[in-house]
Amino acid sequence: MIKKITLFLLFVTALAAGGYIYTAKQVDQYINQPLQLDTPQIFTISSGTSFNRVLQNLTESEMISSSDFAKLVRRFHPELTQLRAGTYLLESGITLKNALEQFKQGKEHQFAITFVEGSTFNEWRDILQNTPYLEHKLSGLSEAEIAQKLGIQNKKLEGLFLAETYHYTFGASDFDILQRAADKLQLVLDEHWATRQDKLPLNSAYEALILASIIEKETAVESERERVAAVFVNRLNKRMRLQTDPTVIYGMGDKYDGNIRKKDLRTPTPYNTYTIFGLPPTPIAMPGEASIKAALNPEDSNYLYFVASGSGGHVFSKTLAEHNRAVRAYLKQLRSNQ
Repeated sequence: MIKKITLFLLFVTALAAGGYIYTAKQVDQYINQPLQLDTPQIFTISSGTSFNRVLQNLTESEMISSSDFAKLVRRFHPELTQLRAGTYLLESGITLKNALEQFKQGKEHQFAITFVEGSTFNEWRDILQNTPYLEHKLSGLSEAEIAQKLGIQNKKLEGLFLAETYHYTFGASDFDILQRAADKLQLVLDEHWATRQDKLPLNSAYEALILASIIEKETAVESERERVAAVFVNRLNKRMRLQTDPTVIYGMGDKYDGNIRKKDLRTPTPYNTYTIFGLPPTPIAMPGEASIKAALNPEDSNYLYFVASGSGGHVFSKTLAEHNRAVRAYLKQLRSNQ
């Protein structure tokens, strides 16, 4: 009798062990299934979402196949169940286990938003409004109201943010991006203002931003920035009008249709440097650090004029006669290319 009982217990134990091994194997097979993704996909876990609900969401999104053993993952692999809320990028070819480990470690996807040097605040607003996975807090606010929320005294925000690429995670807001861009601009401006050349015709760091924005709009050639800056600094020192087309365009606003006519050069606006002396009242675009540096450390030269060369750069001149010859050469090249 004892022998029979012993054999029975051994049978039950073996059966239980076999069942456990089979179940564990099925659970492992479930968590090691590759995600069904042709391309990388964004997946968000909201705060308070349970582990089982995450598995259900993955199933409903057709990223994984369902299994009766899904509910046993918590028992066999408790180390995979402590997931962090966030937004994740799931790459093609990874397994469910890889994804759960990613969720556990909280390796959220870093989104990126890029603002190009020379862009305007209105363009920034459009970019922010159309950027996904970003909370929109600035919609419907005026420029002055946004400035107030950012703690910026200027009611006009042109030029007060540093143009570059900013990374963010799910849950960040457009306000957060602007605050970071404003803080970064101030750091860069303070750094270069502290190391500026002596006797510049600039009364404040804000005026340096205005000049930097004009430089930004005038040239995209890195090697020309300090020379373009020198032209404007020399003209300011000689009390010559800056006569730079980008300021005319900015002053025209919505009236600009892609062409500047002679009447536009003669039409006064606060920004038209063909009709006003000195700098316009505000920046005309968002400058990059290179243009800020150039504005505060221009080239040591006597150039007073420049015109497009027709090959991507500019021809610089020290006298009006030289400049007029360069203009005629440029116009001749334009006609020959037509």
